[in-house]
Amino acid sequence: MNITTDPLQEAWHRLDAPGSYEWWYFDAEDEEQGISVVFIWFAGFAFSPYYLSHYEEWKARRRADPPNPVDYAGFSFQLYRDGREVINFIKEGARELFASEDGGIGVRFEGNRFVYDPQRDEYRLGIDFTFPARDRSVHASFSFRPLHRFDYRLDTAVHDGIDFRHQWVLSVPKAEVLGVLDIKTLASGKRKVLQFRGRGYHDHNLGIVPMYESIDRWYWGRAFSERYDLIYYVVFLRGRASRPQAIMLVRDYESGNPSAFDAVSVSESGFTRGLFAPVHGQTLRLEAAGVSVDIRHRKALDAGPFYLRYASRFSMTIGDERLEEVSGISEFLNPGPLNSKLMQFFTASRVWREGKRSAMYFLYNFFKHQFDFRRF
Repeated sequence: MNITTDPLQEAWHRLDAPGSYEWWYFDAEDEEQGISVVFIWFAGFAFSPYYLSHYEEWKARRRADPPNPVDYAGFSFQLYRDGREVINFIKEGARELFASEDGGIGVRFEGNRFVYDPQRDEYRLGIDFTFPARDRSVHASFSFRPLHRFDYRLDTAVHDGIDFRHQWVLSVPKAEVLGVLDIKTLASGKRKVLQFRGRGYHDHNLGIVPMYESIDRWYWGRAFSERYDLIYYVVFLRGRASRPQAIMLVRDYESGNPSAFDAVSVSESGFTRGLFAPVHGQTLRLEAAGVSVDIRHRKALDAGPFYLRYASRFSMTIGDERLEEVSGISEFLNPGPLNSKLMQFFTASRVWREGKRSAMYFLYNFFKHQFDFRRF
């Protein structure tokens, strides 16, 4: 696994090996309004049941045509209010719907686009999609301006004998985020316009084989406080009994110093699972020289057969200072179920594949819409 903060690595890598994937992730939270948003662009949708089914059929020689990642491009948008999902939109389609920024950093899927302006050091996001299954359309524009960056590189293939399978590009550990959301109800024409002001985060992930072939499980999270910002990334590699690849990055606002800790011990505890949620530790403890962090996964914001997103609480000891109950975001991923035909069937209920009719998608969104008594 490779880790880098090199901004040049944000450009589309044009991976074409079957099973390859690449995504660009942005999230932001407006604490005063209790609103949070997540935007993700995909070139090779790593979690697509259609992509992975094609890959497995090709690998088993039941199909002659290898899947090309760009034919499974996509975009997702999530909106939460007071810790509750309001919109969860995921759409994928063929290469005609996807484009990258020539000579720069940025990609587009249909009417949804982000681009990086190096002169202003700013990421501009433009969102425009219709979500018929939930009777909504969303138009939005957002600006992410980095407040600081890290300078760090780790190539484990160089010194640990690990083949390159996955790369994490930590682009923007913390950003000032401004935006406008315009949400329309299609049937009635009713609109809700929101001004957004908050803090955000941006990273970029890519790999050359399906995640379930190289990764056993994965934890990620971030927490912002007045004194410290913390980001952690923990990957347990498949087929390796050694300690996981783990890193903590800390920004101290009092001293102005950034620190990176890559000799991190990891402890999981309080294992649990839901009906369709994977087995995971409810508490994660990370320890490095002079730093210890306890993360408690409190409220599930999103849950599926391979993925969980939490509003979490962090307790941190950094040097002589102890911080309690710092709020943050955490994620857990177990890619194993992505290779299950049954789980692919259920995952299809959330993914709108352009040109593909899915009874599961229709039924899931019909019932979610009918029982959504607290409309935004």
